[in-house]
Amino acid sequence: MSRILFINSVCNGSTGTICKNLYKAAEEAGHTCCIAYGRGDAPEGFNTIKIGNQLDIYLHVLKARLFDASGFGSKKATKDFIKQIEEFKPDVIHLHNIHGYYVNIEILFNYLKQHPEIKKIWTLHDCWSFTGHCAYYTYAKCDKWQICCIGKCPNKKEYPQTLFSNIKRNFNKKKEIFSNVENIILVTPSKWLKDEVGKSYLKDYPIEVINNGVDINVFKPTPSHIKQQYGIENKKVILGVASVWDKRKGLDTFIDLSKELDDQYQIVLIGLSKKQIEQLPNNIIGISRTENVQELVKWYSAADVYFNPTLEDNYPTTNLEAIACGTPVVTFNTGGSPESAFAGEDYIIEKKDIFNFFKNDINLEVPKSDILDFKEMNRSYLNIYSKGNGKYE
Repeated sequence: MSRILFINSVCNGSTGTICKNLYKAAEEAGHTCCIAYGRGDAPEGFNTIKIGNQLDIYLHVLKARLFDASGFGSKKATKDFIKQIEEFKPDVIHLHNIHGYYVNIEILFNYLKQHPEIKKIWTLHDCWSFTGHCAYYTYAKCDKWQICCIGKCPNKKEYPQTLFSNIKRNFNKKKEIFSNVENIILVTPSKWLKDEVGKSYLKDYPIEVINNGVDINVFKPTPSHIKQQYGIENKKVILGVASVWDKRKGLDTFIDLSKELDDQYQIVLIGLSKKQIEQLPNNIIGISRTENVQELVKWYSAADVYFNPTLEDNYPTTNLEAIACGTPVVTFNTGGSPESAFAGEDYIIEKKDIFNFFKNDINLEVPKSDILDFKEMNRSYLNIYSKGNGKYE
C-alpha cells in the first residue's frame, strides 16, 4: 500500500470536499494519507499539514497584487513544507489547486522533479496552470495562452487580481516549471478542460478525464416544507447556487430574467453576500451561503429547475447536486457545464433565448447517470494510486 499526500489550497468547498472524499476512500483501501492545505481550518479526523501561516498568505497576496506574482510567494513556507513532505515520505503526491497564495510553485516543482520515484497526479480544476495569469479566459475570449501570453491582459482585474500585469514572464516561467516532470499524469474533471490542456504546453503529459461526483446518499430527492416557509408554495421555483456570485457566475443574468417573468415564477439564489441580498429586486429571494447541506438539499429538491448561467466553468458540482436531488439543469454552452448537467440540446440555451425558454411551462425530464456518485470518482483515482510503481509514459 502507498503513502498518499494530497495538496490543495483549502479543505472545504468543492475541491476540499473532493480531497477529503479521496482521503477516506484511500484509507479504507489500506493507504496512509495526509492532506496539506494553505487556508482555512483543518477538518477533524484527518491527518493534515498546514502550509505557512496567515502572515505568509498576506505577503503572498501583496506580492501577487503588486507584481502579478501569484504562485511565486511563500518561499519560506514552502521550504518548511518540503521538510514535512520528506518526513511523511509519500509514494504518491496528488496535487489539486496549487494556486491560492499559499505555496511557491517553483520550489515545490523543483522538489517533484528531484524525486521521479514519487508518483504524481495533478487534478486541474481550472486553467491557471497553463496561462500567464488567469484561472479562466472564456468570458474574455482570450486565446493567447495557446502560444504565449503577451501584451495587455484582459483579465488583470480578475482572480488573481493585480495592479501591474506581468503575463509574459509568468507564462514562460510556469511553462519552464511545469514541464519535464517525470512520473506524472494530469486529470481533468471535464472533456472540455482536457481539450484545452491539449492545446497548451502541458499537452505532452498523459491526460485522463475523471468526472467529479457527489454523495448521492446526501444529495437525493428530499420532501420538505421549505417553499411554504417562504410563502411560495404555489410558485415555480428557478434556483441558482454559487459559492461566490458575480457577473461570471450569472448574477446579472438572473436579475435581467426577474424583470421579464410574471408572478407564477420565483427565483431563489443561494450563496449571496449580505450586500448583494440588499441590492436584489424584490421578486428574487436571496439566501446567504449556507454550510447546512440539508437546507441546500431541500432547495434543490423543491426547485422546478436549476438554472446555471455560468459564463466560464470547468465541471460545476452544483449541476450534479441538483440532478441528484431530482431537479433538471438548464445551462449555457460554457466550458464543461453541459457535461456535468448531462444536458441535451434542449437544456442548453443562449442568453438571448432565456426569457422565451422560461416563459413556457417548466416540465423538463431529469437525466439519468451513474457518474453522479462520487464513489465512481473515487474508484477511478484508486486505480491510479494502485497502479504499479512504474513511471507514466
